[in-house]
Amino acid sequence: MSHRHDVRRYRGLGPFAALFFLWLYLPIAVVIFYSFNENRLVSVWSGFSLKWYAAAFNNDALMNAVRTSLIVAVIATTCATIIALMAALVLIRAEGVRFRRISETIVNLPLVLPEIVLAVAVLILFSQIGLANGFLKLAIAHTTFCTPFAFLPIRARLQGMETDFEDASADLYASSWTTFRRVTLPLIAPGVFAGAMLAFVISMDDFITSNMLNSGGATTLPVYIFGLIRQGTTPELNAISTLIILVSLGVAALALFIQSRGGSMTDG
Repeated sequence: MSHRHDVRRYRGLGPFAALFFLWLYLPIAVVIFYSFNENRLVSVWSGFSLKWYAAAFNNDALMNAVRTSLIVAVIATTCATIIALMAALVLIRAEGVRFRRISETIVNLPLVLPEIVLAVAVLILFSQIGLANGFLKLAIAHTTFCTPFAFLPIRARLQGMETDFEDASADLYASSWTTFRRVTLPLIAPGVFAGAMLAFVISMDDFITSNMLNSGGATTLPVYIFGLIRQGTTPELNAISTLIILVSLGVAALALFIQSRGGSMTDG
């Protein structure tokens, strides 16, 4: 690569990049650091302690919120990934599909709409049809806005994959289902997994829709954390945030690892 186009040789880029990452990650580092503070006052360091992590795990209300978020996220991720996979296969692989662009726009519409609009819309819909089950309302709403997040990686994977293997499978008299199960799905599996993990993280992170649909026994983790913040910041909240950061990093690392493995296998 020519030195003229090497961005590392641009003057001032290094300090600017360092300042940017410092501004981006310093608040996260502060949260993690003070989660080990023995003092109840967040900004006053008085010694190292793990008692706030123990308090978080012994908090029944917190554990119920985590359980609710996990159940809703797993249901929404499963449903959204299946819907996104079927939509991607139809829009990318099927021939003669009418209104392809309009259909793709409809699938991605929750990405364009402000979330508060979508939350109000599903709230009115559930009120009109008389749906009262909190878990079911959350699962349906989360599936709706998670579907485009699962759709985009799957669509990108399908668009970047040649049809040679699928054509060869058809030439060997394999059925459409066998071709999908034995050829297409293994090749796009990294994209499917990346879409599922993205949908899972988005569901776990959602606050606006979950807060609008919040009802007794269906309080998600972000809604519970917001309730804690209104009462004042405590080291227990820092401990919860640190655990969420670690889980998010683990999910992201796993997704990147599987995507890189899938890319190397495809190249090989």
